[in-house]
Amino acid sequence: MKEFKILAVVAFFTLVTYWGVEPFAHSQMHKHVEGNNFAYDGKADVEESAMAIEAAKNIENPAKKAAVIDKATKKLAEKKAFWADVNAISKIKGNAASGEALFASCMGCHNGSGVNMGGVIPPSLDHAGSLYDKKYLIALLKDPAIASNVDHKYENTMMHPMGTVKTMVTTPQQIADVVEFIKTKKVGKLEPKQAFLEACARCHADRYGNITQLGEMPKFKTEKEALEYKIKVLAEQDAIKAYMGKLPPDLSIISRARSEHFIKTFIENPQSQLPGTSMPRVGLTKEGFEKVYTYLEETGDPSKDARHALGPWVILFFVVFTILAYLWKKSQWKDLH
Repeated sequence: MKEFKILAVVAFFTLVTYWGVEPFAHSQMHKHVEGNNFAYDGKADVEESAMAIEAAKNIENPAKKAAVIDKATKKLAEKKAFWADVNAISKIKGNAASGEALFASCMGCHNGSGVNMGGVIPPSLDHAGSLYDKKYLIALLKDPAIASNVDHKYENTMMHPMGTVKTMVTTPQQIADVVEFIKTKKVGKLEPKQAFLEACARCHADRYGNITQLGEMPKFKTEKEALEYKIKVLAEQDAIKAYMGKLPPDLSIISRARSEHFIKTFIENPQSQLPGTSMPRVGLTKEGFEKVYTYLEETGDPSKDARHALGPWVILFFVVFTILAYLWKKSQWKDLH
């Protein structure tokens, strides 16, 4: 029975490491954040501003403390007023026909030309109604910097690359009309890959999916064509670095490097996991996130289903092998004392 006792000890400490130590280590590396189930009502932003005021109270320098608290208090009031307006506009009945006429002005940038404007390539809006939340779209038209929670980067949010939208869609009714058009006409069946391309690929590459910041990598006939494309990608990456501060990471294995909960809450509100980050809130719906995450799993761990199917058979093999090894040992050593 000595062998079974040794096996039990090894199994115990293995399970403790897997189910105890590793999750604990991850919990220390990344704080646990409660998500908002992809509901964009401003609750998270208001809480962040309130927490900033509390944090400022610990500043020792009285003058600096007063200045920081004053700025944070104004920011809190701004966020409360902004999201109150968004929630009010969400109750206005929009007119898709009127919204279509206003939406035409968006096509000057969101036209699929792949031209960098203000730091990034404007996203395709072909499936915006399926990908993005209604309240987020309202907030985005009202003030893109505040909606995407990157207003800390700008003294004046008009400096946001999409800031001019505030001068084109100005009234609550116009905002409601455009969003109604998007949510009813810019919809359709969306495959995981297309969801990733429209929501993420302008900043994030996925080398396992052959996706760069310029989109899906084409097939090249010559080495010259490949080099020319690489130069274009490098130029686009430099533009993104200048805008974001650093190049956003390749997402090829993010689904294996981070938990689903971490990715979910980070996409929902990047500031919750990484305060001060330049990554904007994307505004995905729950269904939109699931499409994107499915693609990340498909490219980052394509053999996951096969591995999971094989796992029980591997465990069964070790169980049978252990029993046979024990019986063989018992047979061979039966005459030894």
